Amino acid sequence: MTNMSEKPDFMSEVAIDRPEVLAHYPVIHYQPIHWGEMDAFNHLNNVVYYRYSESARIGYLHALDMFDGSMVTVLAQSSCQYLHPVTYPDTLLLGVRCKRLGNTSIAMEYSYYSTAQNKIVATADAVVVRLDSDGKGKLPWTAEERARLLALEAKFGHTPEY
Repeated sequence: MTNMSEKPDFMSEVAIDRPEVLAHYPVIHYQPIHWGEMDAFNHLNNVVYYRYSESARIGYLHALDMFDGSMVTVLAQSSCQYLHPVTYPDTLLLGVRCKRLGNTSIAMEYSYYSTAQNKIVATADAVVVRLDSDGKGKLPWTAEERARLLALEAKFGHTPEY
């Protein structure tokens, strides 16, 4: 387990233990499971995984100081692979990191760790594209933004493709 320090809805370098399997994820989103998120089979509903990844993605952008309301991004692709059913009560730790840094996009990857099962229960990926302020054209990441992202990832022993 690695140690981390507190942030709003997510954790990056936060004061709780993170499982070793998430050691190379710079942002960990803490997500308690709510009873109302269960489906008819008493499993976490598949749509909820996408909501959780959205929250984790926003936490990641916050950690990079890229979610201040001035940046426009769009989710271009997402998928989720369900490995083990999740049931209430449980708390998930969502590790999120950059898999590939493109000119105008970030390919992100997620690992959903169940604290009740002590294992990864799902994995996911998404592509976020940066747009100009009117949302009509793609806008490249600045050199400073790229450097910030790569530095955050390096701090946790991970190097995205670019």
